[in-house]
Amino acid sequence: MALQNEVSNALSYAVSKGFQIHPDAFVMLKALETDVLKTVQDIIRSKKPAKNAVILVDDIKNLLSPKKYEGPVEQSCKVLMDPTPKVNTGEGVEGYSALFRSRFEKSMRILAQRPESKRISKIASVKQNSHGGKQAERGKISLHANASSIIVAGLLMSRRNKKNGIELAVDDYTGILSVTAVTEDAKKQAAVLAMDQMVMMELENGKGAPGLRVKNIMTPDIPDHIPSKSKSEAYAVLISDLHVGSKCFMEKEFLQFLEWLSADSDLVHNIKFLCIAGDLIDGIGIFPNQDKELLEMDAGKQMNHVVQLLAKVPKHIKMFVIPGNHDPGRRALPQPAIPWKDPADHLYGLENCIMLGNPAFVDLNGVKLLMFHGQSLDDVIATIPGLSYSRPAEAMKVLLKARHLSPTYGERTPVAPEQEDMMVISDVPDIFHSGHVHVTDVQSYRGTLVVNSGAWQSQTKYQQTMGIMPTPGMAIIVNLATLQPLVQDFNQ
Repeated sequence: MALQNEVSNALSYAVSKGFQIHPDAFVMLKALETDVLKTVQDIIRSKKPAKNAVILVDDIKNLLSPKKYEGPVEQSCKVLMDPTPKVNTGEGVEGYSALFRSRFEKSMRILAQRPESKRISKIASVKQNSHGGKQAERGKISLHANASSIIVAGLLMSRRNKKNGIELAVDDYTGILSVTAVTEDAKKQAAVLAMDQMVMMELENGKGAPGLRVKNIMTPDIPDHIPSKSKSEAYAVLISDLHVGSKCFMEKEFLQFLEWLSADSDLVHNIKFLCIAGDLIDGIGIFPNQDKELLEMDAGKQMNHVVQLLAKVPKHIKMFVIPGNHDPGRRALPQPAIPWKDPADHLYGLENCIMLGNPAFVDLNGVKLLMFHGQSLDDVIATIPGLSYSRPAEAMKVLLKARHLSPTYGERTPVAPEQEDMMVISDVPDIFHSGHVHVTDVQSYRGTLVVNSGAWQSQTKYQQTMGIMPTPGMAIIVNLATLQPLVQDFNQ
């Protein structure tokens, strides 16, 4: 359901363009899971200007309803990135040194696409050319009088609240620079950064005190873009977090979902892809006293149960499956695909199932889909003010802004010391799909459809203690020709 401020912004936009919104249409807009403002903008573009023009329910239905496309429905897919064959874990300090070096270099290539990057100065050069003599040696760096500002870029090493603002330390492999965010705008920008992510900062001389202060903070971010779309009306279904084996697994609802995939309807006939973003099973020994919440005490039996369920998916629907933190295999990111051994090899035996690692990038009819289980959302929600488990898409947008799926090292999310940082979001996705937090949420950000696909597990005792209210038993269906999402509820 759309947030009140989203609907208010859409209403204000309509009024500014000379349009009114019919009360029934207003109710429908409030119920949308998609970008309300964009929906209103698209409707206004499609309608001829007229005096006292009104947006009606039919206008919304016509925009969101599937368009009829000529010819057969296309089903083409390609794996763009799978970490499984690339996993080559290093060891200790040297391994993590290589990982962060890779992160820095990949992130700098992303920043190079921004015009401001031409002004980036190396930290060593800033210190060497600093005005201030001995003060510069003690860390009190300042610019020469003829320089109004400079730009540096590096990984965010620390963030500390001080009396005069927020102190940030960044490292660009030529040196470490500490600067302070003093203004309200700069402090707001600093507060929503993820630790260890790449940042680009414009710096200026402090007023009334030696040292540099932050004028503006920029992140790699994804650009505003027009997403790629399918040439035919094909649909992708996005789900995650089955947790088979748990007493809270909603098997009845999941069987209804599987039955629906074989229903006789135009929409279902055009479903060509099913994407499952991890946690197929509840696993064993994942958290203390887990055995008290299990129906099946053996991970192998849990996985066999999964195979029996997914075997019911119609063979014309191509499945893409990535692991989560409850599934067999290693926990550290990036995760290789679920291991090829009994009983998991039965998943590999399903002719319409493609097993991938976490994260994975796939092309579905020309639409680029980034799949990530979402373990790092715990860290993002815990460390950035204003975020909560009730709106996971907001936390997912933080990852898009950082262009990294698990930026923070040393918190709850384990990260392996790989030679290459495969968690960097090098390519811009048309759809970003995650799970893990068990709350369904759909938003649009700069042309990318952001989807958290909820779960098929009712509220657990652990979630009760955490105050997490899951929204299970739903599937997100995306029309790849329009990127319009539809939430199908199986709790009825």
